[in-house]
Amino acid sequence: MLVSHISGVTTGERGAGGKAARTRARLLAAALELFSEQGYDATTVTQIARRVGVTEMTFYRHFGSKEALVVSDPYDPLIAAAVAAQPVDLPPLVRAARGVRAAWEGQPLDDDGTLRARIALAAATPSLLPAVRAGTAATEVAIAEQLVAGGTDPLDAAVSAAALMGGLMTAILAWPARPGATLGATVLRALDLLEQRP
Repeated sequence: MLVSHISGVTTGERGAGGKAARTRARLLAAALELFSEQGYDATTVTQIARRVGVTEMTFYRHFGSKEALVVSDPYDPLIAAAVAAQPVDLPPLVRAARGVRAAWEGQPLDDDGTLRARIALAAATPSLLPAVRAGTAATEVAIAEQLVAGGTDPLDAAVSAAALMGGLMTAILAWPARPGATLGATVLRALDLLEQRP
């Protein structure tokens, strides 16, 4: 899911104070500075690594590509497990939305300037859209597979997963332009709409 893609924080790194976590954070900060100064497309991995004082190989150990700075995703297994844990008698869209809600509430992200900047960058950079869509598609497949495993017709599962991810992506990409709104509240509002909660 894009929230997790953009957070770029893996479960093992949350709260970590090691050298690797610090290097990763420095690379991300340098990249965001360069993206702001000269644009995402004009910024190279070499420039990012040089600004931090590390090699390109060090960059690639932390991020597999420049796109991964913005759209990395460690949470699909958590989302899939949370969908699988929902009652199978729920309508598929509701089951999927409740699963995402459970995964979200179990792994809250901090609303900070870096996260907002990364989501704004993804929303405003056309060249990032294929990477965002690829990550979203992977999450969509993981959700659909869990729905099918619970007895949902494959077509119904695919449509429900696509509707869920489409709604969430719209809300998440709109979040940076909504001053005062937290990402958590924005995601939960989207899930409420998808579940047709009052």
